[in-house]
Amino acid sequence: MEKRQLESLLDPAAYEEATSTVQLRQTHVSFLFFTDSHVYKIKKEVDFGFLNFMSLDRRRFYCEEEVRLNRRLCPDMYRGVVEVRDFEGKLSFCGPGRVVEYAVKMKRLPEDRMLDRLLEQGSVTDEDVRRIARAIGEFHLAAGRSREIDAYGDMDVIRRNWEENFRQVDEFIPRCLHGEDRDIVRRWVERFMEEHAGSFADRVAGGYIRDCDGDIHSENICLNDTVYIFDCIEFNPRFRFSDTAADIAFLLMDLEFHGRRDLAQCVLDQYCRTTGDAGLRGVLDFYLAYRAFVRGKVTAFRLRDPLIPEQEKEAAASMARRYFRLARGYAVRGSLPLSTIVFCGLMGTGKSTLARELSFELGADLLVSDMVRKELAGLAPTERCREEYNQGIYSGSFTRKTYHELFRRIERKSSAGCTVVADASFFRREDRERVREMAASAGTSCVFVHVVCDEETMRRRLTARGEDPAAISDGTWELMLRQRVDFQPPAPGEGTWIEVDTSCVPPGETVTCILRRLGVV
Repeated sequence: MEKRQLESLLDPAAYEEATSTVQLRQTHVSFLFFTDSHVYKIKKEVDFGFLNFMSLDRRRFYCEEEVRLNRRLCPDMYRGVVEVRDFEGKLSFCGPGRVVEYAVKMKRLPEDRMLDRLLEQGSVTDEDVRRIARAIGEFHLAAGRSREIDAYGDMDVIRRNWEENFRQVDEFIPRCLHGEDRDIVRRWVERFMEEHAGSFADRVAGGYIRDCDGDIHSENICLNDTVYIFDCIEFNPRFRFSDTAADIAFLLMDLEFHGRRDLAQCVLDQYCRTTGDAGLRGVLDFYLAYRAFVRGKVTAFRLRDPLIPEQEKEAAASMARRYFRLARGYAVRGSLPLSTIVFCGLMGTGKSTLARELSFELGADLLVSDMVRKELAGLAPTERCREEYNQGIYSGSFTRKTYHELFRRIERKSSAGCTVVADASFFRREDRERVREMAASAGTSCVFVHVVCDEETMRRRLTARGEDPAAISDGTWELMLRQRVDFQPPAPGEGTWIEVDTSCVPPGETVTCILRRLGVV
């Protein structure tokens, strides 16, 4: 579709219903026009192999399929398929002219109730996600199945889907992922399928291959008066006819991607109660990795589109890299022995960023001393506390209280069989010894990651942190200079240490370095 045609559909007069504004948004496969009350989706003339919208007849057919299939979960949202007409060079959804395109017409849902928006605001509750899990579980219990659909649970089909993914990401190496990381995932997939062939066969025999949704993630869920789960896969039954475990895995992965493993666990527990499907856990990591890899690939596809601005493409590349890292994380988690991984170092070295990124990739529980300190003081995490060095909540006595609570939480998590990532300065040797003793008591390993960087980088980071209203740490350059005097560096005999310099290396690459030192990549 030409630029001038797109622009003509930004005219409110092009719509049957009155609207004050029209907004255009794009995905890699669609143009979406938002009026005050409705959304019109026009499919792009694209062919990705697994998706072919190159002819007008195909686009009309898949518009009709989109309406039919999405009415299963959103009966009142999908209004139908409408014609796009060309009259004297201008397009519209009403009036005279020849039919040049088709669009899906949908009721516009409130954007402030979209799950991705609610996650950003931190306003999603356990009951919210239980509602979603029940809706998905009930949908799966009623979803169609047949011998034809069962065939999509066959190992050859699953392997074909993965091989297609690996082949289609080649063009995005190294901008969105490293070839080494693709190969790590590939080897893990091959090994998993070989070792768990019986589990995949059991899923087919148990009737878990169904006519699913195929695209359940936070951008496609609205929590309004009812739960709306929309925009399912209509363009290829190979991605919709699947194991129900693969369907629910998309949402679980997406919640983890947004840093909400707690909500993902809540969804999983409720879904299993609703469906009675306890066996999905045997293949869940496989499908979590699959969903993260596919999401990375689809996000990277935006880089192909000449109509998407370069700034948006760079944002898409960054997001794709993060999805691919999560896929790698699912692949390597099983090879990491239960561990307590302790990040220590001076303020401003980047240890909190690395701790957060490593816990994201490994699905580990993250414990942050700054969060514990503010919690004990009755302060909000981002509430500023401009104390002098060794004063107030940063006094010696309050710091000991903070570490005592941090130790208690590490011990509880370790004893429960969890891998723990701890983020604190750990400037005293006796505190580091305490962590090693707790890990040994829990039967887990303990690894310290000593994070360092040059002074100019520390100063720049600490200055930026002071201007960031979302920052949790109260660290400043002046406080770092005092802290450096008291810091007791690692000494021989203090256990297993990894030292990383974050001066010039992006966090993702540093995490890869740490994983190599841990022996999991």
